Amino acid sequence: MRWRSVVLGLLLLRLALQALLPALVPGLCLRLPFSFPFPPPPAALGPPGAAAGPGSSHWGSRCGGGAVGGDEYERRYRGAFPPQLRARLRDAARGMFVFVYGSYMRLAFPRDELDLHCCGRGPDCHDPSNLNINDVLGNDLLTLIGALDTLAVMGNSSEFQKAVKLVIDTSFDKDSTVQVFEARIRVLGSLLSAHIIITDTKQPFGDMTIKDYDNELLHMAHDLAVRLLPAFENTKTGIPYPRVNLKAGVPPDSNNETCTVGAGSLLVEFGILSRLLGDFTFEWVARRAVKALWSLRSNNTRLLGNVVNIQTGHWVGKQSGLGAGSDSFCEYLLKSYILFGEKEDLEMFNDAYRNIQNHLRRGYVISQEYRFLNQWCKRLCSALCSRKSVFSFYFIFFPLKAKPYFHGSHPGNTF
Repeated sequence: MRWRSVVLGLLLLRLALQALLPALVPGLCLRLPFSFPFPPPPAALGPPGAAAGPGSSHWGSRCGGGAVGGDEYERRYRGAFPPQLRARLRDAARGMFVFVYGSYMRLAFPRDELDLHCCGRGPDCHDPSNLNINDVLGNDLLTLIGALDTLAVMGNSSEFQKAVKLVIDTSFDKDSTVQVFEARIRVLGSLLSAHIIITDTKQPFGDMTIKDYDNELLHMAHDLAVRLLPAFENTKTGIPYPRVNLKAGVPPDSNNETCTVGAGSLLVEFGILSRLLGDFTFEWVARRAVKALWSLRSNNTRLLGNVVNIQTGHWVGKQSGLGAGSDSFCEYLLKSYILFGEKEDLEMFNDAYRNIQNHLRRGYVISQEYRFLNQWCKRLCSALCSRKSVFSFYFIFFPLKAKPYFHGSHPGNTF
């Protein structure tokens, strides 16, 4: 009986410490002041269809700001990541990519991906309800399109040019139902990245130009985005449907529920496309969805839930956190501000970050995973303010000796 009393006493002590420490030691609650050294924002965006102003498609200069000399994590951990180690890890990463990419091209192309049985795999046409597969695989050369910018970063110009020509020969005019979130981040984003790499006058990865290239990848990105637009129609809130058929639009039996990131993290790709085309329709619908979600924040905590009904605006999933379904909403607000300079994006990010910090379950004593997420937030923000991104992203994870994501372990806060 005595040992039970000891265990109970220790448990009560830990609970008491968890409750009292944030109040007694405010430093445990991360209060990161934001001071972003980015240029002033451009003029406000016009309505859908408005023409872009001079230089409005050039967002690259907005990423150049940063504290001279790097951030505190770079200075503190530079010795732990010396040039020799970086070179060795770089070569190892290149070797792994070459193996995986070569295996896909040899065994799976032109299917979407290579499965564990060394066979090509596309959407599950026999079971449309298999969303785990069908939300991602759209019979659209997914792996090859997603590998385009990596081929360029690796410096493999010949394979990059060959892959681009293979991608250009495909079409999105097919009876395939895809998730808007996945098609946007995996396909649309990859097409835009590859297009920008080809047309970049500085060619930072070597000569990735393609003879007689006529903006085909940009045209493909435009075509795909137009096919995703029906998801934004006929919703009472402006929040898009989660899925769309690339040929027929929103399926008749479409689900009216979507997660926060599925609807609220479209700004970067849609914004870049709008500025490249000079057509702000895509950025406008993405911003409308963000503002609609923002207006649904809890009156008590000012947090967002993670699943919402797009017609009623009611939260179906009322848990808020930094895990799946919620994470990249805040991330995209910050990235959007860095790219486009819209002050409203930064204001929303700051407000969201502040509320997350206020209501985050501070597991400094009880949960190592919650402590990890708390520290990850701080390092992410610090890294995004640094010029030296290779160092910065390494410093997000190295000090924590942890993987960058714990699935399902996000700190929650119900409304």
